[in-house]
Amino acid sequence: MPHSITLFAAGSLRLAFTPLLNRFTQMSGIVAKVEYGPAGLLRERIEAGEPCALFASANREHPQHLLSRGKAVSTHTFSGNQLSLTTCQTGTWLDLLRDPTLRVGTSTPGCDPSGDYTWALFDKMDLLEPGLGQQLRERAIPLVGGRDTLNVPQGELASRWIIRQGLADLFIGYAHYAKALSGEPDIRVVAIPTEHNIQCEYQLAVLDTAKEVTALVEFILSHAGQHFLTEAGFLPLSSGSQTEAQ
Repeated sequence: MPHSITLFAAGSLRLAFTPLLNRFTQMSGIVAKVEYGPAGLLRERIEAGEPCALFASANREHPQHLLSRGKAVSTHTFSGNQLSLTTCQTGTWLDLLRDPTLRVGTSTPGCDPSGDYTWALFDKMDLLEPGLGQQLRERAIPLVGGRDTLNVPQGELASRWIIRQGLADLFIGYAHYAKALSGEPDIRVVAIPTEHNIQCEYQLAVLDTAKEVTALVEFILSHAGQHFLTEAGFLPLSSGSQTEAQ
């Protein structure tokens, strides 16, 4: 009977972690039983006592929160991301954000780091053009990633589904999805320049010191594990930023 690990992972990691975990199981014989969801809601489940050996969050705040409260034994930065715009409209990234007639779909702040990063982007827009961020906050519709938000059909990418369903004219989400959406004839992914973008830091929280968990952490941080993340569109892990431990 193979050893198994219970892993909670941010939903944005599904495209990378599906092949990554398959490869890890092939190599080690260890099965990772993974549950995907908004990282903020996953953290709440961990704090409520649900069994979880390893938590892969789309931000550093949730792992650090668990570490500071003694729920985690160590944290490890393992990937990066940025934001982008998904739409079927024409125009530059700034034209799209400025257009007051466009409905802006987002994820849910507090429950999902994607929503938190989006609100941080709005703060940067206020610095770029006073009032623009506030206008965006007023136009934003948190459609996914919350307790009572939309259920995206299984196998669908939220941004693509939202645009095609006409639920928003513009969706602000993670930039790595541009790779998966590149062949869509009716969907555009519009990049936000790095100087105006948000740098998203993904961290692991280690909750169990079993050797199987250590093996999975080491694999995710290894060259082989990182390959699956960059192939899915995530940013390469910068050297020297992998580990913060207690």
